[in-house]
Amino acid sequence: MSRFTLPRDVYHGKGALEALKTLEGKRAIVCVGGSSMKKGGFLQKVEDYLKEAGMEVELFEGIEPDPSVETVMKGAEAMQKFQPDWIVAIGGGSPIDAAKAMWIKYEYPETTFEDMCKVFGLPKLRTKAHFCAIPSTSGTATEVTAFSIITDYQKGIKYPIADFEITPDIAIVDPELTHTMPVKLVAHTGMDAITHAIEAYVSTANCEYTDALAIHAIELIQNTLVKSYNGDMDARDTMHDAQCLAGMAFSNALLGIVHSMAHKTGAVFADKGAHIIHGAANAMYLPKVIAFNAKDPTAKKRYGVIADYMKLGGSSDDEKVKLLIDYLRKMNDDLNIPHCIKHYGADGLPAEEGFVSEEVFNERLHDIAANAILDACTGSNPRQPSQEEMEKLLKCCYYDTEVDF
Repeated sequence: MSRFTLPRDVYHGKGALEALKTLEGKRAIVCVGGSSMKKGGFLQKVEDYLKEAGMEVELFEGIEPDPSVETVMKGAEAMQKFQPDWIVAIGGGSPIDAAKAMWIKYEYPETTFEDMCKVFGLPKLRTKAHFCAIPSTSGTATEVTAFSIITDYQKGIKYPIADFEITPDIAIVDPELTHTMPVKLVAHTGMDAITHAIEAYVSTANCEYTDALAIHAIELIQNTLVKSYNGDMDARDTMHDAQCLAGMAFSNALLGIVHSMAHKTGAVFADKGAHIIHGAANAMYLPKVIAFNAKDPTAKKRYGVIADYMKLGGSSDDEKVKLLIDYLRKMNDDLNIPHCIKHYGADGLPAEEGFVSEEVFNERLHDIAANAILDACTGSNPRQPSQEEMEKLLKCCYYDTEVDF
């Protein structure tokens, strides 16, 4: 028996934010990141709509990119004091992910972060509050997923929390919130979205329900991501729906080792100058992982199906896999994303010499590989890597060398 879980309601299209006026409750806490939602006037709209619904509103602001365990605990403490019956998270993936983890701690104060990380091991939520997610970026799709990514900066590791209990009750997918996204964010979140769809389609947990969502998301992203990056707002509106469809697919079909590797390399080099931005990591690693996974006959056939839907050509699955890899690498070029860690520079842009030296990379390689294998996303990858294979694959992602094993 398999399970397919989505939010109870998904409000989408321009003006969808007004759905907040229909919520029923006494108190709502609004979790938000930096200043972009405030500058765009969206945060004020959220407050006004919730007050119009008859609720007292409190803000929890300043959730950082790649939210920390400490931020989660502070937010849960604020919720304990305010006692909301609605948690409303608005912004990119970070504030929504953080609010999901806060929600767990709010409902079960004795829960530790280690408890949260037990895959599909959470107790029943909604004993105190319901959850509404409002994304402002087109990539993570956390508004419809059973996942949250929280960073333990002491260990330099991103941990996925995975449980259907944290699937939001309501998702509001209003494309107007995305119109002020910087182009770098358009690029990175867009490549995150296509990675979600491709990994979901080849995952060992795929099914008929997830396949349809994943394939259509891929088609939409193929047709709109680069246009959105170049300023086409109609394309950007479509991208917001596409990334949500990809999220619906992967929340139920799960992911693979592109995400395992991205989670474990994201913060591990922070002491050397910067994070590897999640979407950029996915963009760099996806072509390599496709080449690795395509050694599995079932995965190869499914990559071939993706290539067919994208109308890439090819008379054999081997040709189709190569064409798919080439297409994704061209997308990286079009979006100004580097092809490997060695050339990953400031702000995620290509650089002759990136901020991660060969010496540092090789020093940390063993532990990164070991942690990636243990990541929650590895279990549903179509090909299970050994420690040696994971290290070799990460080296290919560092140097941009061919995967031939």
